[in-house]
Amino acid sequence: MSTPEQGYDAERVELLWLPLGAGDNTHCVKWNGHLYEAVAAWTGRRERCALYHAALQVQVDGARWTIEMGPAWGLAAPDRGVVLVGPVGLRLLGRWRAFRYEIRRWRGGVIPDADEAVGSPVHPATDAERAARLLDLVALAPAATWGRDELGAGEMWNSNSLVSWLLVSSGHDAASVRPPDGGRAPGWDAGLVVAGRAALDTDPR
Repeated sequence: MSTPEQGYDAERVELLWLPLGAGDNTHCVKWNGHLYEAVAAWTGRRERCALYHAALQVQVDGARWTIEMGPAWGLAAPDRGVVLVGPVGLRLLGRWRAFRYEIRRWRGGVIPDADEAVGSPVHPATDAERAARLLDLVALAPAATWGRDELGAGEMWNSNSLVSWLLVSSGHDAASVRPPDGGRAPGWDAGLVVAGRAALDTDPR
């Protein structure tokens, strides 16, 4: 488990690759992920891969923050930095907490399954301006339906989409970031596509 306020002086951004379902005592996410990957591998005529879920740890002005998308029912801490919520599966289902996710920007927070991270942390090059902008953007992230492609990005929206969107939108290099060898991060490219569209819309050329 990650620990609060580790006393880093310099701004930094850390990306953690967590095995899908790590920390889920119900095993629901893990087994649904296995089923999804089995179908995807069969239809794509390829070998199955390990699936990963991305989360971020950010250090700005001496304070440490964790950023993660997870089930709305996953953590009991009342002050866990929830800034956005969205539906899971179908927008209509989001009326019920069991079918909602939350996006957390948690000062001094924890990522419960951080000890299970693989090939992590990854440290994208950053600076004070980009790290602070990343934090500001969390509350402005698309709250699209988890597991669907509402934004027309060619891939479902999920926690990996959030992380790649945040990195690109705040000026970090996310295009070269890849999950551990033999693994996949479904949804990652959706975040790149959506962030790239916004960049084109604001390009003065």
